[in-house]
Amino acid sequence: MQNPITIDALRALDAIERKGSFAAAAASLYRVPSALTYTIKKLEEEMGAALFDRSKQRAQLTPAGKLVLEHGREILLATNRLIDSVQQLESGWENEIRLSRDTIIYQRPLFNLIEQFNQLEHSVDITLDVEAVGGGWDALHSRRADIVIGASGELPRGVFQTHKMGEVEFVFAVAPHHPLAFVDGMLDADRLTHYSALVVADTSQLLPIRDNGIFKSKQMIRLNTMEAKIAAQVQGLGIGFLPRHMVQSYLDSGQLIEKPCSIPRPNQSVYIAWHKDHQGRAFDWFVEHLPKVNWGLS
Repeated sequence: MQNPITIDALRALDAIERKGSFAAAAASLYRVPSALTYTIKKLEEEMGAALFDRSKQRAQLTPAGKLVLEHGREILLATNRLIDSVQQLESGWENEIRLSRDTIIYQRPLFNLIEQFNQLEHSVDITLDVEAVGGGWDALHSRRADIVIGASGELPRGVFQTHKMGEVEFVFAVAPHHPLAFVDGMLDADRLTHYSALVVADTSQLLPIRDNGIFKSKQMIRLNTMEAKIAAQVQGLGIGFLPRHMVQSYLDSGQLIEKPCSIPRPNQSVYIAWHKDHQGRAFDWFVEHLPKVNWGLS
């Protein structure tokens, strides 16, 4: 009997879960939605189980779908590593290198570095992902990233090589028309409970979820990037801590107002991190050049 689970089907399943819809997943895979729908329907028929609950607006996995995806992602990672190993064996240059940037790190310095790398004229595909909170360490742990820029929090010991990029200072800020903008003096935790809090959701898939900067509030609004959180706070949708290096221009222009807050939010060290056992000429190039970049953290 032919195995109904194919690499193509697993990639489709993974994309739909990550993107939230068949249409968005098809676009990310450069396929038409009908082709993706056929792939999943065929897989469901051959396995005899529904993988998605289609009664809701957003495509949601059934328990069977979650099980297939959990093990399927391990297969996809192993497949990618096999392809990389064969390509690297021939030339020393990897077929692909995967870089993950934390959402509190500016993307432009990384783009500038990739521009330098491309001048070497080696056919190395580059995948750029964005992680948040504990997602950087999770990306390394699951090997969906080769190098992470901006990993923070407690450092795993003995597994990864790290380089400290600097420290991120956080400020508590509100929009000028938000009710808290008109309050004098220190904002205490009890006062904050009456307002919506904006937080960037942890992108970890395997490691425990972290909750940096979360405080008690009447409503939690989760966003997927720091850029989105800043935009939401400028509009006055909620309150929260923001990295100073990303919002100083908003503070200077008056689009955000810094407020003293009794809830502690210490500076956060951020790191470039990579697996000690990883090999490849593209990997070596980025490990050498990433620590020399000015990331604009201060």
